[in-house]
Amino acid sequence: MFSLKLSSRTITHYFLTSSSPLKFIRTSQLILFSTWYSPPPESLHHHHHHNPILTAISQAIINTPSKPLNSSLKKLIPSLTAHHITELITQNPFSLPPSSLLSFFKWVSTVKGFRHTIASYCAMTNLLCTHNILNEAKSLITFIISRKGKDSVTSLFTAILDTRGGSNQNDIVFDVLMNAYVDSGFVTDAIECLRLVKTNGFRVPYRSCGYLLDVLMKSESVEVVWGFYVEILDAGFQPNIYTLNILMHKFCKQRRIEEAQKVFDEITKRGLKPSVVSVNTLINGYCKIGNLEECFKLKRVMLERRVVPDVFTYSVLIHGLCKDNRMEEANQMLEEMCARGLVPNGVTYTTLIDEHCKNDSIKVAMGMYREMLAKGVKPDLVTYNTLINGLCRVGDLGGARKIIGEMMEKNMKPDKITYTTLLDGYCKEGCLESALEIRKDMIRNGIELDDIAYTALVSGFCKEGRVEDAELTLKEMLRAGLRPDEAICSMVIHGFCKKGDAQMGSKLLMELQSSGRVPGVATFNVVMNGFCNQGQMKKARMLLDDMHNLGVVPDDITYNILLEGHCNNGGDSIDTDKLQSEKGHVSDIAAYTSLISISQKNSKTGLTTNCRPKRMNVEMNHVSQILDTLSV
Repeated sequence: MFSLKLSSRTITHYFLTSSSPLKFIRTSQLILFSTWYSPPPESLHHHHHHNPILTAISQAIINTPSKPLNSSLKKLIPSLTAHHITELITQNPFSLPPSSLLSFFKWVSTVKGFRHTIASYCAMTNLLCTHNILNEAKSLITFIISRKGKDSVTSLFTAILDTRGGSNQNDIVFDVLMNAYVDSGFVTDAIECLRLVKTNGFRVPYRSCGYLLDVLMKSESVEVVWGFYVEILDAGFQPNIYTLNILMHKFCKQRRIEEAQKVFDEITKRGLKPSVVSVNTLINGYCKIGNLEECFKLKRVMLERRVVPDVFTYSVLIHGLCKDNRMEEANQMLEEMCARGLVPNGVTYTTLIDEHCKNDSIKVAMGMYREMLAKGVKPDLVTYNTLINGLCRVGDLGGARKIIGEMMEKNMKPDKITYTTLLDGYCKEGCLESALEIRKDMIRNGIELDDIAYTALVSGFCKEGRVEDAELTLKEMLRAGLRPDEAICSMVIHGFCKKGDAQMGSKLLMELQSSGRVPGVATFNVVMNGFCNQGQMKKARMLLDDMHNLGVVPDDITYNILLEGHCNNGGDSIDTDKLQSEKGHVSDIAAYTSLISISQKNSKTGLTTNCRPKRMNVEMNHVSQILDTLSV
């Protein structure tokens, strides 16, 4: 913030009286100035060539080559104020060149005790702009903005108006002001500056508007850009199809298709003709939200307005049809495209190949691949990976290997997706050794395994009963910083429990918890079932307590596992009855079947079951009652 240092001595000031234009009256008074600006007395705008202070300063500037300013203005310096400088610049009685006045402006700012005001800065800026010395003008105005900060445009604009001086002032100062605010990062001030210019009837600074628009396009939200663009268009800014297309693209990218449509409509409203890029951008936007009806409507609009659809137009429409699984229409669109003399590109073919692969129509996909080769369209890595994935889906691993061979013949190296897809395919087909070879290739080529690759290997090992290898792979996955999902952890835990090693399953469950993960009810059920199968009911029951402590809610399966475990291992009536009533649990068919099964077994052997809830007698003569209960 500037501050004006006032001398305690009497400031001598001259002014003209209205009674006699030639008579000067000397007054002794302290003139108070505002921090930034105090408008000059109206009388000083007249007969300024008689003002002795301005005359003295002007003469000193002229004599600068032979006599330094310090010497020329020695007596005047103590009483010099920013107000004098403002008057000197705006009135310029000796018509001094702007370069001389700028040098004096800079010199006086170095004088001890002197402080410029917003008025003196604006006066200097106005003068420089009038003479097209724009870099210096911008430098001065930027300095003031740095002191005044955000939301200062109104006061600065007013000061510029108040210090415009003669009638030969041009409006380029407002371009400079707008640009300075933009470069200072105060975009809202720059926009407000435009509005002030329009309100006061000055020429709209179109060049600065374009500069601000470019800045907004890179940084601000699309709503702000669009709002500003419409405002300057209404002010006479020349519309540009390129800008409108970009704005449409930005809205489409955010799936805000209604706004994109408004931009499209603005093209014809502003007297422009939509280009193929304009229509394609909107078609692509509608395609992304699945509105194919509007896509084809726009295609008809293209033909009506004699805008010729190109490869991109058809590729987008084919992609939309494929997403909607309308493959017959997608193939028809491809035929229409070729009939128009357009050659489908790699994206078009890859889109069709991918959809045919997803539908397991691998023969059709391979036919498309051969067709694109015949037409000289080069497949890229995405095309090859799509085909490899399709072949692996149907278990044709030999075909996938062949495609990799063709790919490498074209000097195209397999990437992580290629290797992972093949590894996953081998694991699913039970070819674990081949999968491990792929893994070695990945490591050799510096390709890190991702969660998909690790999951495929763990799953493969579990299917083959190699749970120790599955466990090692799972731990390797954790060391790599990846977080396996619960399904894969449950798979390994289940593998150990299935082999009769519920203790190892429990250990893995605890390791999962210690890594900050809370296993779900399904994982607990797997370990609990393992303990029950081994007759370790105490450990199974402890798991139920662990679940409660961790906030994992047991489900029907949990209670049925424990109920059947107690029945098979001689549980007492208190346990089973408690299990059935716990947490409002209602026995289902599995629970009743367990009890009936044990009742039948015990009746045949003449034993009395210990698994008899208080509310239900499970002896043979009551089996029919239980079945009646189930049917309610």
